[in-house]
Amino acid sequence: AFGENYVQEAQAKINELAALDLEWHMIGHLQSNKAELAATLFDWVQTVDRLKLVAALSRHRPPARAPLNVLIQVNIDDEASKHGCRPQQVAGLAEAIACEPRLRLRGLMAIPAPHPDIERRRPAYRAMATLFDTLVVDHPGADTLSMGMSDDYPLAIAEGANMVRIGTALFGPRPSRT
Repeated sequence: AFGENYVQEAQAKINELAALDLEWHMIGHLQSNKAELAATLFDWVQTVDRLKLVAALSRHRPPARAPLNVLIQVNIDDEASKHGCRPQQVAGLAEAIACEPRLRLRGLMAIPAPHPDIERRRPAYRAMATLFDTLVVDHPGADTLSMGMSDDYPLAIAEGANMVRIGTALFGPRPSRT
């Protein structure tokens, strides 16, 4: 699977590699005005964090395509600079997603607050695992806990992640957007 942070950049790559039957994940913040394009391009959107986005993705998912796999992005450390819903909003978002036939609730995603001591991220990962266990009680089809990146994926896996985002370790640092 390949993850992309920006819809426009993804569009060119997805079109260029269409013959390879790859699975594409939207892993960056998704603005509502980009939901139509995202709903047609991606197999997964890992950054659903509000009802408006749920409605837009469902409305624009082509009926000929399989339902869009969706992860709810949780701002587990309540960082003002990060996107994601609050933990107490997960249940409501999950219900809304579950009611949309063009969407398939797959689970949760989070990026904890950065800290040079990776071990300081453990409480956030542990809290996400607990939140995921709670989600699965009401939504047994939820099977994905996406957390951890190139610098901390072993810790995330130890705390319950079954999907990680490894970009920098494979492709190097992302060039600055200017």
